[in-house]
Amino acid sequence: MSPALSLGGLFLSAFLSATLLPGGSEVVLWAVVRQDAALFWPAIAVATAGNTLGGMSSWLIGRLIAVKVPPRGLKWVQDWGILVLLLSWVPVVGDGLCVAAGWMRLNWFSSLLCIAAGKLARYLVIASLA
Repeated sequence: MSPALSLGGLFLSAFLSATLLPGGSEVVLWAVVRQDAALFWPAIAVATAGNTLGGMSSWLIGRLIAVKVPPRGLKWVQDWGILVLLLSWVPVVGDGLCVAAGWMRLNWFSSLLCIAAGKLARYLVIASLA
């Protein structure tokens, strides 16, 4: 498979995995790096970008939903603040944290940085195991 196709599929998988849809971008990342070790850093960058954009789409959903509907993860965001978004990579819980951060109208840029940092750390660990 060509590097462009591998990275494109990885981006799509990472984006969808960070939304409320189920996905397995970790497996795709592992397979891409395992197939071509030269793609280690490009794959990390693509997976992190896709997963971060997916997380920010959840943040935007939280920002746009009615105030009458408190999202899952709200208590954690209230208790721990924006740094809880470092856990946005955690399956099931992470999506709720991103939605809660948007719902609470946390600063989008700070949210972006925390979401990206958490997802980058996870992908570095996974790619290192390939």
